[in-house]
Amino acid sequence: MKTVNIILLGYGRVGKAFVRLVQEKQDFCLSRYKLRICIGLVLNSRGGLRLNLEKESEKFLYDLVVGSKLEEFPYWEWGMDFGDALDCNGLDVLVDCTPSNIQTGEPALDCTHRALDRGWNVVTANKGPLVVDFDGIRKVADKNRVSLGMSGATAAALPTLDVALHSLAGAEIHRIEGILNGTTNYILTRMSEGMEYSVALKEAQDKGIAEPNPSQDVDGWDTAAKILIITNVIFGTSYTLDNIHVEGITHIPCALREKAKGSGKAIKLIGRFVQDGKGRDLETKLSLIDPSHPLFGVNGAQKGITFFTDTMDSITVTGGKSDPRGAAAALLKDIINIYLG
Repeated sequence: MKTVNIILLGYGRVGKAFVRLVQEKQDFCLSRYKLRICIGLVLNSRGGLRLNLEKESEKFLYDLVVGSKLEEFPYWEWGMDFGDALDCNGLDVLVDCTPSNIQTGEPALDCTHRALDRGWNVVTANKGPLVVDFDGIRKVADKNRVSLGMSGATAAALPTLDVALHSLAGAEIHRIEGILNGTTNYILTRMSEGMEYSVALKEAQDKGIAEPNPSQDVDGWDTAAKILIITNVIFGTSYTLDNIHVEGITHIPCALREKAKGSGKAIKLIGRFVQDGKGRDLETKLSLIDPSHPLFGVNGAQKGITFFTDTMDSITVTGGKSDPRGAAAALLKDIINIYLG
């Protein structure tokens, strides 16, 4: 049996879902994978909650799941920061559930570098550090011989990198197309059924699919960040957001909508990477796809990705929960795979 001790950074919707999932899956992980997964420290912007890893983890998980505010727990320490956490012994994995800042990557970028230098594995749902400094993060992880799990930042429950790196081993990928954001796909699906944009957005927010501030989704930046990270991981490139053309769904040209109605085609927000004899191209763009396209039937809050290869033809994966539980499941998967690998 291997005990894996986690420091959880961020306790918003995804962080809470992760704690619930660890508590729910604790016995399963122990029996199936021989992994005892413990959360030893939780940090947010106000302080930290530190537990005795060996004696109190299970009770802590239960109390944290049924409880509410971190500050109400007896072990809460006001003002504790990531520097204090680095001095803690016995921790193995940083799980980053903080909001994505795709402009600077901070404050999570600094935490990621310091955790890797400390010898901790890092598993993240935060796209910011990976968008801003993927090459630097990768080099620090390699230098310290630790692992970096990114499933939570690359369409969460949809297994994008797993398929590309393992299932397609030996094949050359020359094109990637993905519907990588459940919010925009839900809105576009409802609009294709006759609903106006503002009504579809409000419905998505009411159902918990869209964030209260959905700008990063509807302006195309979430999809752009995901296809950027996926591309850099698969091809070993160092693209940044400056290298990608980005469109959103807030201003769909009337001509495009009319063309979709009259042709039986569907409007989708596609994150796309293409390499051919002319070079490489990276974009997030509103695209009109016909019924023969493998992503045509990906509707509602579902996501999907297609890899076009030289030897395996096109391979498509669809589905994956577009909610905090789906992101939490991706984080848990990465932790398990790090220690099983």
